Amino acid sequence: MALLDELADALAADVMAAMKEFDDDRLYMEVSKVIGTSSPSLQEAFNTSCRLRLSEQRARKFLDETIRARREGTKAPAAPRDTEGGH
Repeated sequence: MALLDELADALAADVMAAMKEFDDDRLYMEVSKVIGTSSPSLQEAFNTSCRLRLSEQRARKFLDETIRARREGTKAPAAPRDTEGGH
């Protein structure tokens, strides 16, 4: 459902901005609980959007640090080790 995804993603974007502004890396969990009291479908779409955004932020930080290190000739950050049972 397009509306569900649009609402969830817009809310996730706003929550991510608030998390950054207030340095609160768990705010999305609290918002998720509020959503879950009335719409499990919206909650799941919101959680998915948050996970995607958080993952992209971590990957972008890793990429930026790796590029900077290679340009400066310093040691690049290590990528996380693969673990069994992941997604």
